[in-house]
Amino acid sequence: MNPISNIWNHPRTTAAGLLIAVVTVAGVFSQQGVTLGNAGAGTVVMLVSAVATALLGLLARDPGETARARNSKDAARLGVWLLIALLVPLPWIEGCNGTAVAQDIVNWTPALESAVATVDSTAALLAPADAPIFTAATTGFDAASNLLVVQAKTYLANPGAGALATLQTQVVAFAQQVNAALLAAAKIVNPASQQHALAAIQAVGVIVSAILALVQSISSKAAVARMAGESQIKLAKVNRYLDDPLSAKIVAAHYGEPLALARMQVARAEQQAIGAGF
Repeated sequence: MNPISNIWNHPRTTAAGLLIAVVTVAGVFSQQGVTLGNAGAGTVVMLVSAVATALLGLLARDPGETARARNSKDAARLGVWLLIALLVPLPWIEGCNGTAVAQDIVNWTPALESAVATVDSTAALLAPADAPIFTAATTGFDAASNLLVVQAKTYLANPGAGALATLQTQVVAFAQQVNAALLAAAKIVNPASQQHALAAIQAVGVIVSAILALVQSISSKAAVARMAGESQIKLAKVNRYLDDPLSAKIVAAHYGEPLALARMQVARAEQQAIGAGF
């Protein structure tokens, strides 16, 4: 048996074997606590394992499939390859530069101000009995938004530890206001009123969550633990009231990226937030 010719003649099998080995070794490393460094909010080992698993799935071929089916799958897989090409660099750039993250936070603030303005006008769309509930739940949004915008700009101008600590406290406080408002809006009985209320609050919440994720990416583990400890209303408690397609649409529009990529980013951000204790 000539191993070199085997590799040349059966490249898919060889690649699959190598990827399986990578996933296996990464699993052993994870169990032993070996990280090989950080990649965003995760580790290099986690990233390599995830990419290897995705590539292994792309190499898979169902038994008995026709040539036409294979060609169709190949076309679909090309789209997945392109998506992976877009997705893989993300962990390497998230949180790697405090100034860049601060600028990204500031870039979100016009959308935040617009979303809060929409909240202010939403009460008029609700049934008379529901409007006071909504107004009471969202009454602090204007002040919280203004404070967060100011603190984001302050941190961008002077990205020191003190400014970051203030930003951490404010974004968690605003996120808690949003979560409390979602729980209050969920109690609205009128279906149309509830839908309007939840959508308006979530639009604010998506942006606050994006800013929270950015702040988290440049915060120490101790700071993240403190921030999570200040979060009394956990994301898992309000998840049922969130519209994931709406979240992805907002993120995709802000970054000018494909909706499918935004869906993956939103899902990953939610998992990381819940995993961190938010």
